[in-house]
Amino acid sequence: MPDGSVWRASLTPGGPGTLRVSVCGGEVRGEAWGPGAEWLLEQLPELLGGADEPDAFVPRHRLVAHTAHRRPGLRLTRTGLVLESLIPSVLEQKVTTQEAYRAWRLLVRKFGEPAPGPAAGGRLWVMPGPRTWALIPSWEWHRAGVDNKRASTILRAVKVAARLEEAVGMEPAAAQARLEVVPGIGPWTSAETVQRSHGAPDAVTVGDLHLPGIVGWALAGDRDADDAAMLELLEPYAGQRHRAARFILLSGRTPARRMPKMPKTDIGRL
Repeated sequence: MPDGSVWRASLTPGGPGTLRVSVCGGEVRGEAWGPGAEWLLEQLPELLGGADEPDAFVPRHRLVAHTAHRRPGLRLTRTGLVLESLIPSVLEQKVTTQEAYRAWRLLVRKFGEPAPGPAAGGRLWVMPGPRTWALIPSWEWHRAGVDNKRASTILRAVKVAARLEEAVGMEPAAAQARLEVVPGIGPWTSAETVQRSHGAPDAVTVGDLHLPGIVGWALAGDRDADDAAMLELLEPYAGQRHRAARFILLSGRTPARRMPKMPKTDIGRL
């Protein structure tokens, strides 16, 4: 927002809610509206990284140490919401970020509801509940550019939404294991989910198209590193591998692209 505040709309355990976060005189202030307001305010410290332990991280490479020194305010945040973190992660499978964001925006605006509070007015929307996701017709997924594989994964997930939400109270590894019981959710998607829902410092993303090469290039000059090589390079950061990868990405040290970007495919026009 122009005043520097940040707004967020969520479907909380208490219902839809809108959160406004601002900083005044060095103090962080939160305001919330809707049935989920109380839950959002209770969750605010963790959403801002209050439960994170950045001092547990010990840099083992000069590049990582330099980036950590330049980014002292980095915190891993915890949303406390599994489905809200899972569905966008599924939409990001095998497509460009822009395509995934477009699909999320179209589906939430069509099947969600306006966020409560003064920021409504069509600018903020709350994502649909599990039953609404389950009732979205196949052609609407198609219009949003979501193929049948991703749509089917989301439909399977929302059928067991209550069980998946329980995973927020588990350790990240156990939460990933529960998520991966759902067909279509693998290590990439489960890691991306718990990074957001749990603020998991060790949930390194495997199966990513670019991350192994970026980590390999930054730490060993190996742009052709695969998942196994990436995990070996990150082994000194066991317990903090996701945080180490975040610092590597923030360093800006990435190999020059040798191939075209992933092509965009709008299946909604096919």
